[in-house]
Amino acid sequence: MADAVRHDLVVRARRAWVDGVWREASVSVRDGRVVAIGGLTDEVDATVDVTLPDEQVLLPGIVDSHVHVNEPGRTEWEGFATATRAAAAGGVTTIVDMPLNSIPPTTTVDALEQKRAAAGPQSVVDVGFWGGAIPANLGTGDLRALHEAGVFGFKAFLSPSGVDEFPHLSTEQLHQAMAELAVFDGLLIVHAEDPDGLDAAAASPTEVPAAGGAAYDAFVRSRPDVVERTAIEQVVDALRATGGRAHVLHLSSATALDTIHAAKAEGLRLTVETCPHYLTFDAEHIGDGATQFKCCPPIRGEANRELLWQALVDGTIDVVASDHSPSTRELKFAGGPDAAHGDFDVAWGGISGLELSFRAVWTGARQRGIPLEAVVGWMSRGTAALVGLPTKGRISVGADADLVAFAPETPVTIDVDDLSHRNPVTAYDDARLFGEVAATWVGGRLAGPSAPPARLLVRPDTGVAS
Repeated sequence: MADAVRHDLVVRARRAWVDGVWREASVSVRDGRVVAIGGLTDEVDATVDVTLPDEQVLLPGIVDSHVHVNEPGRTEWEGFATATRAAAAGGVTTIVDMPLNSIPPTTTVDALEQKRAAAGPQSVVDVGFWGGAIPANLGTGDLRALHEAGVFGFKAFLSPSGVDEFPHLSTEQLHQAMAELAVFDGLLIVHAEDPDGLDAAAASPTEVPAAGGAAYDAFVRSRPDVVERTAIEQVVDALRATGGRAHVLHLSSATALDTIHAAKAEGLRLTVETCPHYLTFDAEHIGDGATQFKCCPPIRGEANRELLWQALVDGTIDVVASDHSPSTRELKFAGGPDAAHGDFDVAWGGISGLELSFRAVWTGARQRGIPLEAVVGWMSRGTAALVGLPTKGRISVGADADLVAFAPETPVTIDVDDLSHRNPVTAYDDARLFGEVAATWVGGRLAGPSAPPARLLVRPDTGVAS
């Protein structure tokens, strides 16, 4: 029996993923935390008492550790208001914002404070922040200052990022950054593509046939598997030399899996993510000019996709995050003959998928006989552990009351005009996915336009108030 104190919320479900098992449960919430978990019919005095219909299950909120919000500076691409509404609509209760493509990028504490000021009054889900490691802030004290201010780690590119204000690190600078972060055990998260390999592919007429920029197969060949594999080998070498921690972002090439597996077996502190679009789409079904599918590294072939799924199941890949990287329609279809076809040489590279990421991965898992709880592990518990948020990613007494009512067997055909992110373009337009998010609670509050702003997060070990 619950205590006599009035609770803010109780959610009752015939199937709830509680403490790593499916069970009937009533989840009681007070002051933003789960305070009791009882049976379905327990009497609880609560301000709001919700019973989910039988087709819905209760899940912990998704933690998306890879989101480009782009505000301030490029708010016309996205922004905290639209990004966090999209997150809530997709069952995502926490996002961690990338240090680019905002202006200024989050490479100093002052820039972090500008991000926090923009996010604070607008965000309907909890928001944390990555810092950036660029040549100009190595050895300056900025990385430690950002760490002490509560960022969750530091993003670095090993090849050009696509925006001038966030330059990439050379191999020497990669070692320098990792050594600097190792002093305070900071996490380096890496866009791993080798620039020399990219240059070689661009210079090779046998590798990249002239295609006027429209052909998707030419785009894939311009960023071959070896480019990812070589860069990941450089990250492993830096880990071995410094004893640091690193996370490989958006793995697309299965040819790097042996390197990753060997590094983990060696005891190096390496984690790896892939993304919903690499698990959903394949190069064989992407048409010429379909630049809504352009991302870097690219979506590769069907056989490669299946190897990524296997690597998730066997633990070689640790987590899945959206890499939501939106832009305006004009940038996304730049260079094309009309408003719905672009030039892969000049169109912006990034997939808009924050609202759909969880459902897309669940749809693929369902097709392969992988249980829903495995997807929750990759996209909620695993991502929460990656960024060091022990009160998220689970339904347990003492955890944050970030909850999602989800109908896993409901089919949905995606219409881009129904989505919440700012610009109406996505690779998932007209896709048939499974799963409907019926309700999302962030800290026990129903997420929506009338909800008060959610929290700005810092690493729990900083002592900085959120």
